[in-house]
Amino acid sequence: QLQLVESGGGLVQPGGSLRLSCAASGVISGYFAIGWFRQAPGKEREGVSCISSRGGFTNYADSVKDRFTVSRDNANNVVYLQMNSLKPGDTAVYYCAAVQVTYGCWTTTSAYNYWGQGTQVTVSS
Repeated sequence: QLQLVESGGGLVQPGGSLRLSCAASGVISGYFAIGWFRQAPGKEREGVSCISSRGGFTNYADSVKDRFTVSRDNANNVVYLQMNSLKPGDTAVYYCAAVQVTYGCWTTTSAYNYWGQGTQVTVSS
């Protein structure tokens, strides 16, 4: 069973930066793509970014393109989401999710079957 734990959230001013981490533990065999999602109060969970199992493919939502960067350290089973130029509209609970697949990744919630508990990101002055 794969467990995911997000960390790195917090309160930041507009224009600031945060780096979220998604640490995987448990039975880790095979290859896992990782997706990052967020959910603001009263809104549906939306895909933010994803990275393939070896890191060769990434994808971003238009709303975060050129501001967010996803990366992974497979030696330590950690995936990062670097968030720069943060805006109040980025305020949400951020989740990472995993699916066992060799190639590709997706930013749709239905593609993933392992989820973390989420970390709060608040962008406010």
